[in-house]
Amino acid sequence: MENKKIKLNPNFQFQWEEKQNCYVLLYPEGMVQLNQSAGEILNLCDGEKDVEEINKLLCKKFEMQDLTADINAFLEEAQNRNWIHYE
Repeated sequence: MENKKIKLNPNFQFQWEEKQNCYVLLYPEGMVQLNQSAGEILNLCDGEKDVEEINKLLCKKFEMQDLTADINAFLEEAQNRNWIHYE
């Protein structure tokens, strides 16, 4: 799935929540608070980027060599929770 574009599920609203000082996913039944890594990854899931592009952007931002394994692990969990889908 690395070459497929990743998009947030439109049933969730992704936003920065000032009171919690973190990114959150809002949905009709409640809210999910995200850690920094999850928020940074989901922030790039705009339907235009694939895993390789997300990896390049995050590696540049955080001065890392390769985050592909971490990104894929999170995206697998996000897909299992129906937060994202691949196009």
